[in-house]
Amino acid sequence: GSSESGRKDGRMEKVEKEEELNRKIENKLCQRCKQTYDISCNSQSSCRFHPSFFVSRRHDDQKRYYELRPDDPPYTAKFFDCCGAEDPNAAGCTTDFHVSYDD
Repeated sequence: GSSESGRKDGRMEKVEKEEELNRKIENKLCQRCKQTYDISCNSQSSCRFHPSFFVSRRHDDQKRYYELRPDDPPYTAKFFDCCGAEDPNAAGCTTDFHVSYDD
């Protein structure tokens, strides 16, 4: 009697562990936004990122003025090259599918 229920519990634990492993496999780290995501929920609007780098140079549009720190060289602006956002923590300007390091 009791040894049978022990085997059933053991099998159930094994199934639960396998399901947990399968769930972990579905979670990937995105190269673009560095967020963990579930591949089954990945859509064209899942990932918000900047397609260009955060740079330190003049904007193409030289009419804009920038707040510079005292130690910044003249005309230096720091911004995302893609959208011009000057905050390094600004939300991404583009959305697309997440891209894992395995892709």
